[in-house]
Amino acid sequence: MTRAKKMVDKIKDLMYKPERIRNMGIVAHIDHGKTTLSDNLLAGAGMISEELAGRQLYLDFDSQEQERGITINSASVSMVHEYGGEDYLINLIDTPGHVDFGGEVTRAMRAVDGVIVVVDAVEGIMPQTETVLRQALRENVKPVLFVNKVDRLIRELEVTPEEMQKRFIKVIADVNKFIKAVRPDKYDEWKLDVSDGSVAFGSALYNWAVSVPSMKETGVGFKEVYDYLKSDDSKTLAKKTPLFKVVLDMVIRHLPPPTEAQKRRIPTIWKGDLESNVGKAMLNCDPKGPVALMITKIVNDPHAGEIAVGRLFSGTLKPGTELYILDKKTKNRAQTVGLFMGPKRVEVEEIPAGNIVALVGLKDASAGSTCSTVENMEPFESIKHFSEPVVTMAIEAKNPRDLPKLIEVLRKLAKEDPTLHVTLNEETGEHLISGMGELHLEVKVERIRRDFGLEVKTSPPIVVFRETVNTTSPVVEGKSPNRHNRFYIVVEPCPEGVIEKFKEGEVDLKMDKKERRKLLEEAGLPGDEAAGVQEYYSGNIFVDVTKGIQYLNETMELILEGFREAINAGPVAREPVYGLKVKLVDCKLHEDAVHRGPAQVIPAVRSAIFAAMLQAKPALLEPYQKVYVTVPQEMMGAVTREIQGRRGVILEINSEGDAVTVIAKVPVKEMFGFAGAIRGATSGKAIWSVEFAGFEQVPQNLFEQFVMEVRQRKGLKLEIPKPEDFIG
Repeated sequence: MTRAKKMVDKIKDLMYKPERIRNMGIVAHIDHGKTTLSDNLLAGAGMISEELAGRQLYLDFDSQEQERGITINSASVSMVHEYGGEDYLINLIDTPGHVDFGGEVTRAMRAVDGVIVVVDAVEGIMPQTETVLRQALRENVKPVLFVNKVDRLIRELEVTPEEMQKRFIKVIADVNKFIKAVRPDKYDEWKLDVSDGSVAFGSALYNWAVSVPSMKETGVGFKEVYDYLKSDDSKTLAKKTPLFKVVLDMVIRHLPPPTEAQKRRIPTIWKGDLESNVGKAMLNCDPKGPVALMITKIVNDPHAGEIAVGRLFSGTLKPGTELYILDKKTKNRAQTVGLFMGPKRVEVEEIPAGNIVALVGLKDASAGSTCSTVENMEPFESIKHFSEPVVTMAIEAKNPRDLPKLIEVLRKLAKEDPTLHVTLNEETGEHLISGMGELHLEVKVERIRRDFGLEVKTSPPIVVFRETVNTTSPVVEGKSPNRHNRFYIVVEPCPEGVIEKFKEGEVDLKMDKKERRKLLEEAGLPGDEAAGVQEYYSGNIFVDVTKGIQYLNETMELILEGFREAINAGPVAREPVYGLKVKLVDCKLHEDAVHRGPAQVIPAVRSAIFAAMLQAKPALLEPYQKVYVTVPQEMMGAVTREIQGRRGVILEINSEGDAVTVIAKVPVKEMFGFAGAIRGATSGKAIWSVEFAGFEQVPQNLFEQFVMEVRQRKGLKLEIPKPEDFIG
């Protein structure tokens, strides 16, 4: 009987013992060693050979991941680990560290109950570490810490044992400080502490690790580690205190089983009635309850087609189970039920609650769907992605007859990655794909060519601006084409606090009106406006402050449709609108419903909003990225010149030893080609990373130039429209 078959049999047995299951993710900054760590854990479980562990990068099985040397997709794998004489089932998800693939991390966090945060001992906590840890903490996912690359401290920095310990203390203190800032309510329970074993230290590349509990067992402590590394003997260390054992023991000891975790997590990620049948089943991780499944990922398999991967919170799944896909209001039947073991999928007869499952047959599900056997179940909270698509390129098939195939492939890609937006530019008929950054789009285009065998042409990447206003407009009258309906509208900037409340999910339109009014007043809306909010859409709100107008209730949905159309493509350059508050102050409606249909109301509202925006000092917002570049001291000048030449602002410069880290913020529009330029300027010695830093106004002196560039690209008239173009 082969080891793999034995493993599958053990997994099938352990699936039914939720108290012995651990669902966990690995998160870190790019290049801090997540995938290498996953390799070692798999080798320890006997899934890959120990000689190759750390170099095979088993979970980077996509050919592009191997060539680029980075993780692009989150990969899941189930394995068995023995602890205290008992077998445990560990479902592990390895996630990307690059900012462009942050969406993969956010979705993986929904499926797991705990995470190992990996930090490079030399670099310490980095911006992306904070971003991914914040996502975990918000999802109520418990962290443990692995300080990796300890050998670098001794080999490269030649630190003394005392300095080594000082560094460790600083890393742990930084992570704890961050946990306290994001989740003060959980800090006492989740604080990382070396003495209780919730922190381990080691080297994923050389297969060894230590923690306080492991030191008691093996007698190998920091002093021994230091001596072995000084004499360049990682092999003996790996034999005496193997990494997989130390880290997986820590996972089993400190990360919760689904039975315990779901009691804490369900109230955070599900806003339904906890006393209902489904609510109780999920809190108790009940295999006999109704099926409640959250899809976190769609994988395209060349043989099986689309595979939906997700976390099963209650019920038991079998082939043939009929599930309602709640967000699509459709019904699909699961054809096969299985688990992922890296690139391989193992089919089983059934899977009970508490596991991470892989299903074939849910053709309508996408990442973020809720699936259940209960038709009217309240769906899970939607997964919030922290950055927005900021880079766009046009894509077309080289051969016109491949157009239907391209449309199908783009649909598949958008389904498996919700952070990729695909739109059809109706005016030019070209397809546009928008993503988190240049690399994100590059990887997707490469997949279209390689995995789907389609030859495509793309435009150079461009940045998507947002339109906004700076002042309050006068009251503008919008007339319907038949002149029977009139809408009086004012627009002004929306307070940032109000948008934050909606974005964070603290306020929504389903909640109790009084409660919502109170929260919105606190965030900066006057009372009558807070009571009259009708819609929040893509960072903009629509407020009705009229009193007692006949037929308004029946017409409101059409008015909001006009508002949404105006937001999707504003008047200045047909770019999306952000940060706008639209107030309906009065309106006159025809008594006959026939005369106030969609063709009358929608254009009237849209034109009034456009004309009002053009009278409220319109402006463009452009996306910024925070850039971190670490280089040897003597190359600092080259880096600052490169950044300042791209309209960048240097925020701080930190030096440690002979290395300097420059932190700056730069408009995304100027970041194209930065990778090549910075490599050239520093002879390839720069280590750099970026994170999304929100939108800021385009400087007034560049406003017109940028508007004209966009209008020219979209084939629009080369002049900024006037209010009278929309209301005459």
